Amino acid sequence: MKRPTSITTKILCVLVLTSIFSCNQQQKENKPNSKTPPIVDAPANIISLNEANAIYDNYSEHRVRLIEPYETQQRQPDEKFEASRFVDFDYDALKQYIAYIDQEAEAGGVKKITKLRLYFANYPNEEKFPNGKKVVHKRQNSIFMVPTLEKGGINYGFFIGDNGNAELIKDWKDSSKDGLGFSLDKKQEAQAGFAPNFVLNTSLQGSKSLAFNFGQGGPPPKTDF
Repeated sequence: MKRPTSITTKILCVLVLTSIFSCNQQQKENKPNSKTPPIVDAPANIISLNEANAIYDNYSEHRVRLIEPYETQQRQPDEKFEASRFVDFDYDALKQYIAYIDQEAEAGGVKKITKLRLYFANYPNEEKFPNGKKVVHKRQNSIFMVPTLEKGGINYGFFIGDNGNAELIKDWKDSSKDGLGFSLDKKQEAQAGFAPNFVLNTSLQGSKSLAFNFGQGGPPPKTDF
């Protein structure tokens, strides 16, 4: 009588183990692969190559033809000048920038970064920037970007004040004696290729700028448009 019972017990154990294995296998098959990235839809801002080429050519026709004669005839006649046509940023540096402003914005009390605002800029006709970095492309157009937050239905660029809270760039500029925090003497104002004489604005001591610049720009890339 004991032998059949032992056999029955073994059979039941085999069935239970088989059932458990089958369930685990099914769960593994049904569980999505965590390493597989989700499918991302194309943003509405994507344009076709034809559109990109068209607006690139528009810039060549309606901007470059004005910039180059001005630079060669008015500012620096003794130097050849070719207008910049692009600005690119290191991809990893951009990802680091996004992570950094997310971190600082959260710490500064910003509920949501609403936009990345790109400002057009123009590099000085000097060897170095005020921070000591070399001016690679003198007199060339460039861009810099700042994150924005929404206040009263309007988006404003912001930075992190010395108290650790987010503050509006507009408020800083309005309260700054020299506007953007630098001063120009009469001699500099009269020169075509001046570099701003930057003066430390004491209201910015201990604060953190979130403006991102120093991309690589230049004439038309020979492999693109």
